[in-house]
Amino acid sequence: MHIHILGICGTFMGGLALIARAAGHTVTGCDTGVYPPMSTQLEEQGIALVEGFDAQQTSLRPDLYIVGNVVTRGNPLMEAILDQGLPYISGPQWLGEQVLQGQHVLAVAGTHGKTTTSSMLAWVMQEAGMSPNFLIGGIAPGLKVSARFSPAVKHFVIEADEYDTAFFDKRSKFVHYRPRTAILNNLEYDHADIFPDLPAIETQFHHLVRTIPASGLIVRPSQCAALDRVLERGLWTPVESFGESGRWQAIAHEDGSFTVRRDERDIGTVAWTLSGEHNRMNALAVLAAAEHVGVPAEEGIKALTRFQGVKRRMELRGTIAGVKVYDDFAHHPTAIRTTLQGLRKQVGANRILAVLEPRSNTMKLGTMAAQLPNALQEANLVFCYAETHGKHALGWDPAQVLAPLQVPTCCEDSVTELAAAVIAAARPGDSIVVMSNGSFGGIHERILEGLHASVPL
Repeated sequence: MHIHILGICGTFMGGLALIARAAGHTVTGCDTGVYPPMSTQLEEQGIALVEGFDAQQTSLRPDLYIVGNVVTRGNPLMEAILDQGLPYISGPQWLGEQVLQGQHVLAVAGTHGKTTTSSMLAWVMQEAGMSPNFLIGGIAPGLKVSARFSPAVKHFVIEADEYDTAFFDKRSKFVHYRPRTAILNNLEYDHADIFPDLPAIETQFHHLVRTIPASGLIVRPSQCAALDRVLERGLWTPVESFGESGRWQAIAHEDGSFTVRRDERDIGTVAWTLSGEHNRMNALAVLAAAEHVGVPAEEGIKALTRFQGVKRRMELRGTIAGVKVYDDFAHHPTAIRTTLQGLRKQVGANRILAVLEPRSNTMKLGTMAAQLPNALQEANLVFCYAETHGKHALGWDPAQVLAPLQVPTCCEDSVTELAAAVIAAARPGDSIVVMSNGSFGGIHERILEGLHASVPL
């Protein structure tokens, strides 16, 4: 079958393309605003890309169009598909019907940490010799790709997103996956463009819980009021908890390692390069889920020690003249706060320069703008990209919102000028953290190049 994917360079749809190809289909796709790592991954896998969404792509005559949720009514290609009565389906529905049927699905859901936790879980299972199938919204160095599929393998790890499925299917993506093992990592308000409030998201999680069999397992944090409310609406599956009062606990050490405690008994220590309480909690969830599919916790602990992280999750992009430049996907106030708190424990009294692009739909709307000053408390200097025109223009004034911060703040509507300000402020020993869920105009490379140029010969 020839499948043509609309929005192929999104992290989910790009992974879907790899899976469809591995399942034996001919795959092509189209998108705009292409940037690595997904574009690079698709090219390396030999998948042909078409720039844009022009209606003439119907001349490719695929057997089926798979439509990403980036596509809306008015999209020229989508309008041609509708006018001509051509067959189309959403990515999550196609995946659920054509790939996940018959698989033991391990789904990782939650407002934060889905990509990192999914990558950890796939890595632990891979190290245990299970070679799981997976579809993840990022690329972990140890896994090399964001998606992998072999029909002969019966375990499938998937990042289970609560965002809506497509313009014609407003259910959350994850209701199509039918997991047997589910990590519900956390839950708070996000996606203000599609959900009016937190109870609306809780309803979608309730729908997910309804699909998990009694022979399955739900893994959840011991303290999360929103998940308490979700499970109070109906629960048919055993639950294991992690965290301060959970079955699985983490005892942190000064060197960044932590001891894993299960049922009040120490069972091993994870010594790794990741930082922050959030990553320790992610690890506990992974150990519980992996144990459910036969990976002994002791073996999982050894595998986590070898886990190298995920691209764009506190990824060190370079060090110039004693200045470290990190790339991080944080775009929600909670994620921004935990990222900076984890880095603060690493760098001590050294300065942190936070460079923020409020790019997500929720942030553009300003729904959580008031939470930003508190989220940025660990930063010594704050730089914010304040786009005033175009697709990602803000509906609020960053300078006004960030005024309560007791640290120097710079807001610019030009990536070039913002990068120049960061370069001018940086000094040896600093850590620069660039936080965005997009390409941010290549600001990471601009900063690194500028720092290199400023080093005396």
